[in-house]
Amino acid sequence: MAGMMRAMVLEAIGRGLRLVERPRPEPGPGQVLVEVRACGVCRTDLHVVDGELADPVLPIVPGHEVVGIVSALGAGVSQLREGQRVGVPWLGYSCGRCDFCRAGRENLCPQARFTGYQLDGGYGEAMVADARYCFPLPAGPGDVEAAPLLCAGLIGYRALRKAGDPARLGLYGFGTAAHIVIQLALSEGRTVFAFTRPGDDAAEAFARSLGAAWAGPSDAPAPEPLDAAIIFAPVGALVPAALKAVAPGGRVVCAGIHMSDIPSFPYDLLWREREIVSVANLTRRDGIEFLALAPKVPVRTTVTPYALADANRALDDLRSGRLQGAAVLVTGS
Repeated sequence: MAGMMRAMVLEAIGRGLRLVERPRPEPGPGQVLVEVRACGVCRTDLHVVDGELADPVLPIVPGHEVVGIVSALGAGVSQLREGQRVGVPWLGYSCGRCDFCRAGRENLCPQARFTGYQLDGGYGEAMVADARYCFPLPAGPGDVEAAPLLCAGLIGYRALRKAGDPARLGLYGFGTAAHIVIQLALSEGRTVFAFTRPGDDAAEAFARSLGAAWAGPSDAPAPEPLDAAIIFAPVGALVPAALKAVAPGGRVVCAGIHMSDIPSFPYDLLWREREIVSVANLTRRDGIEFLALAPKVPVRTTVTPYALADANRALDDLRSGRLQGAAVLVTGS
């Protein structure tokens, strides 16, 4: 598989991505070579590019919502085959030996490595990936439509399960993950309330179009007490706001990998057995369960495609809140 490929590379924090030609990678033992067809643009990519996540491996090819075709197998790979369509998620490696891994909690492995952060990701025409962390993708959604499922969908699914069994669910931040989670929640008979960036009338309308019972600014009081809230926006001030909105015994789930500092708040907001929990990464079980469930709902993603060379524009559109649904780089032919 020798030859050259194009990739968008982060060489230094604050400089944006640069389109380069580089040698195509070759799969090592336990790895596969994936010909990338589409890669979603995630808020975590913004956190990497903007320097909000510490110590990325530089230079790095971002992107961890990858849909592609296996084109070569490394030594020892038997669970995948050439020509198979797969998805590559954020969690790209775990040791398999620590207490967390042995308990099926590889999302907490201290030696975990992450796609597009410590391992080259999908903002390129090809990548290598650990075969253990490639999910076979069912027929159904096209490559571009399937890409957001690989992170926004997976993290949203894990966050929804962390929320317990709420009849009334609040979603704070109505971006890529929330527009998938609302479909899952409604299919389970839950009532969903969407809290958007103040002044973002388009996001409110988008949430209502997907079935939200109410949509309004995040600084507004909830129209009725919530049983649980999921915070997708990386805004620490939303934690006390969500605590205020949930009923006694309710739970607030912080679903992002990065969040601004949480301001102090009176203990009374937490009292009466309210809870705050966080979601870290994903497990392979999450991926298997969610990717089996999504076609049954069915989950339909709203996407805006961009050419690979326009990755910086896609990131800026996400940063500025100009998107509804997901941005996806079309990297394959």
